[in-house]
Amino acid sequence: MPKYVIEREIAGVGGTSADDLQAVSQKSCSVIRELGPDIEWVESYVTGDKIYCIYNAPSEDLIREHARRGGFPADRIAEVKSVISPATAESA
Repeated sequence: MPKYVIEREIAGVGGTSADDLQAVSQKSCSVIRELGPDIEWVESYVTGDKIYCIYNAPSEDLIREHARRGGFPADRIAEVKSVISPATAESA
């Protein structure tokens, strides 16, 4: 299944309380349950003014539907073509 990186621009999100982040996470999970097993939220990274999310989904359209139903921005969506790490340097 394709993997996507979603960039969500949210001013000041880095200062969001743990309780508020939990509430947003619960909303996201609720929408994912509604959409069915074809979409999976892997993890997200919160920075000062953005959240970068990693999702597995069959299409960008399903990612956008998740954002619409959840009330989340999805400013940029990019399909991951390859994953590299320090271990890649060691590959033969």
